[in-house]
Amino acid sequence: MASSSPNVWVLLGLSLAGILLMAKKLKKVVKVDFGAFVERFQILPPPQPAPPKAPHPLTGLSFAVSDLFDINGFVTGFGSPDWESTHEAASQTSPVVSALVDGGATCVGKTVVDELSFGISGENRHCGTPTNPVAPSRIPGGSCSGAAVAVAAKLVDFSLGMHAIPICSSCVLVYANNLLTGVDTVGGVRQPAGHCGILGFRPSYGSVLHSGIVPVSTSFDTVGWFAMDPSILRRVGQVLLQVPLTVQRNPRNVIIADDCFRLSKIPFDRLTQVVIKSTETLFGKQVLKHEILDDYIASKVPSLKALDSKKSNGDVKLSSLRSLANIMQLLRRHEFSHTHSEWISSVKPALDPLISAQIQGKLELTEKDIENFRTVRSELRSALNALLKDDGVLVIPTVCSPPPKLGAKELSSEEYLMNEFSLTGLASMSGCCQASVPLGMYENCPVSVSLIARYGGDRFLLDTIQTMHASLKQKADEAGNSKSSADVVTKEASAEIAKEKGNEAFKAKNWQRAIGFYTDAIKLNSKIATYFSNRAAAHLELGSFIQAEADCTKAIDLDKKNVKAYLRRGTAREMRGYYKEAIEDFRYALVLEPTNKRAAMCADRLKKLFQ
Repeated sequence: MASSSPNVWVLLGLSLAGILLMAKKLKKVVKVDFGAFVERFQILPPPQPAPPKAPHPLTGLSFAVSDLFDINGFVTGFGSPDWESTHEAASQTSPVVSALVDGGATCVGKTVVDELSFGISGENRHCGTPTNPVAPSRIPGGSCSGAAVAVAAKLVDFSLGMHAIPICSSCVLVYANNLLTGVDTVGGVRQPAGHCGILGFRPSYGSVLHSGIVPVSTSFDTVGWFAMDPSILRRVGQVLLQVPLTVQRNPRNVIIADDCFRLSKIPFDRLTQVVIKSTETLFGKQVLKHEILDDYIASKVPSLKALDSKKSNGDVKLSSLRSLANIMQLLRRHEFSHTHSEWISSVKPALDPLISAQIQGKLELTEKDIENFRTVRSELRSALNALLKDDGVLVIPTVCSPPPKLGAKELSSEEYLMNEFSLTGLASMSGCCQASVPLGMYENCPVSVSLIARYGGDRFLLDTIQTMHASLKQKADEAGNSKSSADVVTKEASAEIAKEKGNEAFKAKNWQRAIGFYTDAIKLNSKIATYFSNRAAAHLELGSFIQAEADCTKAIDLDKKNVKAYLRRGTAREMRGYYKEAIEDFRYALVLEPTNKRAAMCADRLKKLFQ
C-alpha cells in the first residue's frame, strides 16, 4: 500500500493539472468572443448564380445580428430572460437578415443588447458586459454593444444593430404641463461605434424595413450596421437601402458644428483639425464652413421656441439641442409604453431599478402634446435639409467623451447624460442619416466624429465616407503621433485665444457664441477665474441666472479678489430672489474696491428695499 502511494500522488497531480488546463481552456473560450454573443449558429447564403450573372454582392462576408432581430426557430431575447421565457420562437427570419443572407453573407449568431434595449453603457446583468476590444477597462457603449464588439474584435465583417433610444432617470426636466422625462439618450449603433473605434451607420428613418424586429419606439427605431471597412459598410448599404446606382458626388459643403464640439471632452482641435485637413486635401478649403448649430435650430424651428417658452422654471434656459433631446425622450417613453405596457403589467419582469423607474413611471401626454412634438420634428428635418441640401455634410462629435470606465459614476452624472443626449438627439429627431467615423486614439481611448447628411441622402453619405476614410485615418494618425513642439500651441495660449474670441463675440452681443468660446477656454485651462467670470456675464445676458451664479462661485473659489465675479453673482442672486446673499456680494465687492459705484448703488438699493 505504501509502495503504491507515490503513484496515487502522481495520478492526483495529473488530475489537478488536467483540471487547471481545462479551466484555462474554458477561460479562453469565454474570452474568444469578448462576451459579444448570446447565441451562435450559421445561416448560409444560397449558391452563387451561374456566369455570366454577377456574384452575390456580399459573398464571403460574415455578420452577426443584435438580439432584437427575429431568426426562424430562435426566441428573440430582447436582452431580458423574462421576455425570452414569455415569447415563442420566431416562425420566420427578419426580412433585413434574409436580404443580407440572400446577398451572399453568412449569419453566424446573435449578440448582446442592453436589457430591453434601454441602457447606455452596454452592460447587461443577465448576459454580462461585452469587452471593449480597444479599451478593455472601458464600456463598449449601448444598446447594441455585442454587435459593435463583434466587429471591433474582427469576429465578423459587419453586424446589425438598431437605433433605439435608451433612457435613464438620473436627471429630469419639467415642463409647465408637469410632464417629467429622463434626459439621457444614445444612438444604439452610433455610441458603441464611437466607443469601440469602428464605423457605424444610421440610415434615414424608414429607409430600411422594420418588420421582424422587436419594436422599442416605432417613430425612432432605425436599423443600423457596423463595419471596420468603409467598402463593406457601403456594400451592406447597397443591399439594405435598395437605392439606384448613381454617379458618386463629392460634398460641396462640409459644415463643422462648433458648439457641438464644445460639448466634447476631447480637445476641440484634436477632432476638428483632422476633418479640416482631410477636407482641404480632398476637396479644397472653399467647401469648409462653420456653424453654431444651436443658434441655427433656434431660428429655423419656431415650434421648439414656443414649447420652450412654456417651461415652468424661468431660471432654466435650455439650449435648442437639449430641448430637442428632451422632447425625443417624451415621445420615446410614450411609444414604448403604448407597445409594451400590457406585457410589463402581466409579466412583471425583474428589471434593473433605473429601467423599471422609467418604464413604469407615470407619463401623461395629450394628443396636443404629441402633435406639437411632431411639428418640431417636421420643422427640424426641413431645417437640416435646407442647411445641407443634396451635397452637404454636417460634422459633430459622435459622443461627448472617451468611453467611461466600467462602473464609473460619470455614467449617471447630469453633465455626461445631457451632453450625450444632445449630440445623439439631432439625427434621431430629424430622421437624417448619420455615420460615425473613428479618428484614432486619444489618451489610449478611441475617438470619432459623425457625419450627417440630409434625410434621404444615405447613398451620398456612404459614398462620402468611402472617399474620406483613408484621408481621415491618415490625418488622425499624424495628429496622434505628432510630437513637434513647433506645431503644438500650449493649452494656456490656446485658452487665451479662446477667451479673446469670447470677448469679441460678447461685444457683438452674440451671447451664445461667447459662452462657447469661454467654455473652450475653461476646458483648456480651468484654473483661471476670469474665464468663469466672463462666461457668467454672458449667462446673465441670456437670463441664465443659475448658471451665472455657479460660474461666479467657481471664479471666486479661484480668486477671492475677483470683484467682477462678486458683482455678477450678486446680480444673479438678486434676479433669483436671494436678496440677502446678493447684498453680501455687493458689500464684499465694495470692501475689495471701495470706489466701485456699481457695487455701492446695488447694495444701497437692496438695503432700502428691506428697511
